[in-house]
Amino acid sequence: MSHFRALTGVVRGSSLWIRSGHAAARRHVFDPRRGSSSESAEPSLAACTSSYVEEMYYAWLEDNKNVHESWDAYFRNAQAGSPAGEVESRRPSTLLQGRAMTQTPAMAQKVVEDHLAVHTLIRAYQIRGHHVARLDPLGILEADLDSFVPSDLITTIDKLGFYGLEESDLDKKFQLPATTFIGGNESTLPLHEIIRRLESSYCGHIGVEFMFINSVEQCQWIRQKIETPGIMRFTPREKRTLLARLVRSTRFEDFLARKWSSEKRFGLEGCEVLIPALKMIIDKSSEAGVDSIIMGMPHRGRLNVLANVVRKDLDQIFCQFDPKLEAADEGSGDVKYHLGMYHERINRETDKNITLSLMANPSHLEAVDPVVQGKTKAEQFYRGDTKGKKVMSILMHGDAAFAGQGVVYETFHLSELPSYTTHGTIHVVVNNQIGFTTDPRMARSSPYPTDVARVVNAPIFHVNADDPEAVMYVCRVAAEWRNTFNKDVVIDLVCYRRFGHNEMDEPMFTQPLMYKQIRKQEYVLKKYSDRLIAEGVVTLQEFEEEIAKYDKICEEAYTSSKDEKILHIRHWLDSPWPGFFTAEGEPKSMSCPPTGLDEGTLRHIGAIASSVPVEDFAIHPGVSRILRGRADMIRKRSVDWALGEYMAFGSLLRDGIHVRLSGQDVERGTFSHRHHVLHDQEVDKRFCVPMNHLWENQAPYTVCNSSLSEYGVLGFELGFAMASPNALVCWEAQFGDFHNTAQCIIDQFICSGQAKWVRNNGIVLLLPHGMEGMGPEHSSARPERFLQMSKDDPDRYPGFTGDFEVQQLYDCNWIVVNCSTPANYFHVLRRQILLPFRKPLIILTPKSLLRHPDARSSFDEMTTGTKFQRVLPDNGPASQNPEQVKRVIFCTGKVYYELAKERKQQNLESEVAIIRLEQISPFPFDLVKAEVVKYGNTELVWCQEEHKNMGYYDYVRPRFLTVLDNERPIWYVGRDPAAAPATGNKFTHLAELKRFTDAAFNLKSFEGVRF
Repeated sequence: MSHFRALTGVVRGSSLWIRSGHAAARRHVFDPRRGSSSESAEPSLAACTSSYVEEMYYAWLEDNKNVHESWDAYFRNAQAGSPAGEVESRRPSTLLQGRAMTQTPAMAQKVVEDHLAVHTLIRAYQIRGHHVARLDPLGILEADLDSFVPSDLITTIDKLGFYGLEESDLDKKFQLPATTFIGGNESTLPLHEIIRRLESSYCGHIGVEFMFINSVEQCQWIRQKIETPGIMRFTPREKRTLLARLVRSTRFEDFLARKWSSEKRFGLEGCEVLIPALKMIIDKSSEAGVDSIIMGMPHRGRLNVLANVVRKDLDQIFCQFDPKLEAADEGSGDVKYHLGMYHERINRETDKNITLSLMANPSHLEAVDPVVQGKTKAEQFYRGDTKGKKVMSILMHGDAAFAGQGVVYETFHLSELPSYTTHGTIHVVVNNQIGFTTDPRMARSSPYPTDVARVVNAPIFHVNADDPEAVMYVCRVAAEWRNTFNKDVVIDLVCYRRFGHNEMDEPMFTQPLMYKQIRKQEYVLKKYSDRLIAEGVVTLQEFEEEIAKYDKICEEAYTSSKDEKILHIRHWLDSPWPGFFTAEGEPKSMSCPPTGLDEGTLRHIGAIASSVPVEDFAIHPGVSRILRGRADMIRKRSVDWALGEYMAFGSLLRDGIHVRLSGQDVERGTFSHRHHVLHDQEVDKRFCVPMNHLWENQAPYTVCNSSLSEYGVLGFELGFAMASPNALVCWEAQFGDFHNTAQCIIDQFICSGQAKWVRNNGIVLLLPHGMEGMGPEHSSARPERFLQMSKDDPDRYPGFTGDFEVQQLYDCNWIVVNCSTPANYFHVLRRQILLPFRKPLIILTPKSLLRHPDARSSFDEMTTGTKFQRVLPDNGPASQNPEQVKRVIFCTGKVYYELAKERKQQNLESEVAIIRLEQISPFPFDLVKAEVVKYGNTELVWCQEEHKNMGYYDYVRPRFLTVLDNERPIWYVGRDPAAAPATGNKFTHLAELKRFTDAAFNLKSFEGVRF
């Protein structure tokens, strides 16, 4: 009886009640004597009037002609869900009509088992059908790297035995479960037709992975889209549109190959269907209301996407092939297949405006993934698009990179997080089935390159890229999925690479079998055009005219491109900032106003920072003490590091500047100093962000703890900062050295983004730094790495006119500071927004100074008229009598407080001046020179707590010599060179500190090293 229930259900009231394996142990069983249901722990046929009802039902399931027509009507009514009373009233008076009397128990058992087998078979195809789908256009490799056919899929007649079925069962009809749509309007089908439809749905040119999704609704949605008979149909108009798009995709590559046969272009040959695929996604998304799409992709096919999807002017693309072309804009520019583009146009399929952005991307193929997501999130945020219905992202990938690069997982991992979700991304994998020269069997351990997407329950559609209509249908479904569920989806275009890694490469060296087949492979355009001509959708003349029309467009653009003498890189911007720059792309001014505030504003922000602006909110006693401490500081007109940051953020919010702070544990702060999010100690999930209660019409403040990712999250914040210049976007590392796992983003985007892509970006990196005796980990933020990549010339004293500070900042590629006072931290954050341009800002933030009693600033250093101090001169007795000073020590950061303490202990405050470089890069030549001149021929020392081969020494040394015209010596004092950033022994740390601080003040037996 349990088999009977599992297969067919039981009549409950008037409906067939299908049971699943998750049903409760107690079942409702129909009692024909009462026409109602009762409960039974172990229901059996004894509850029925006669066992013949069961036998008759079995017989009816096998063939409705096995029973009398009255019983046929009865069972049909029950299955259709008619009311219980109506069904029971129509139950035949005799139980012995029809052919059920001939049904033996053994025969009944066979019917049960056969129905169970068919239901299991259907599920097997849904789960594993993709393993036998015909996905490889070349017919060589299996897309899942395994030629094994799952034993539970019917691929030959002999496989029927796996389910206990026989060849004679192929013509029998079976009841279809509610979890399939292969029947269309039919509820029963012969077994051979069931298998045929399953193979058509799951084993053709489309393979679908979705049964791992833990949502019944979503699985049913996909099943309907894949299984419904005849659903994958296209009108003649749609087919002609597809053909026209294939013509453009193919002929563009042909044109480049003819004109520049010896140039690398990373063409799309072998996956020409990508262009119509992207256009289908855009069309369906536009139809659903999306009007802005941000895209990211590697280099393969980028020029084709720029030309035929984003619609960049062809002459601008072609002119880049001219080796004599001069760059009009500042910077090196980048190769044509790395550049991006922004374009607003009409979508001709929907007659709606659409904005397309293709982000610039270096050769680090997947590095752009989180950047695209961050920019998409920013556009959604600024437009109030909380569900992603207006702005969306499309990411294109290569198969080897998608499987091999960890940032892919880091990006997927952000997709459902509240502060990072973009409400669904459509991923398109151009699956070349090879990575440069590496066979996929040597490049990944997973069956498919797309398996990483399963971690977020994203459905994966594998499709043979040589079947354009199958690709178009998958793209249509993917766009509808994203619009319906706002979740990620993956399209795996299984294709090939016709000419190797690039057009100059010889792939036969390493993949001879594959490329012998590729040489014989007919172009997809030829195959599809022949098909449409045979169907009568287009004529040969119409097809040839379409080719001629596009070839003429390319030739005219080629002729026009020869008139281009100068390449304007700015035309390749992927996200312009309207109104921020002049029409020529220059800043509207070259000055920066003072960054101080009136005292009333400081006190107002301080009052909110030291209170809880929500009633009946229970805060932690420790947090309460911190708030009381802040209130006490406000009364004394002083601020610590956390309060200085609070005032900088709060004042920008008042001016309409959105502030976003992201990173691991930033809400509280790694060192428990910030507490920008207060949590109610009595009510779960109740929290308060006081910063959002500062002003009536303030900009929003976003502070969000991130996942434990640096590469992905920093890339995301970089993309967020790209969207608007009117936002302060900060990423804080838990410890400064953690930025090393995001080094790709720093090297490829932040350091060189303006030079390569003319992309201004004002992102701020907060990197806790300082030698505290805590070991080599979490000590150094590696300032030497940032300084080495700073582009200011060490051997030339800048000859700027006008505002030296602003001109120097405009000329640099990024700014590196190591603030030693809360006031300077406050000012540098505000300066970041008040500057008339945007540069990345690297701040080496403190750890022990967060609570150091001497690391406090007065309101007087932050009020109206004050500004960021690039150099903090000595303000003690030494400064008042410079002629009596015997030594000047230059330093930066935390070591100042250790030097000041030692100077006081040795009673040398009148003889030794200590000067702090707060801005290290660009180097403050003018202010350093003024200090050197002030103290005459006094002995000069550079002191740092970092080891000699780290920190700032190699950067400041040549610049000091330039200031001194190489005529005076300056001595180095600090730790000796080492391999690790710091010792792991506390005693050794203190001994090193004592040694170099002694050396800094030992005027008689100096142990320093001359520069």
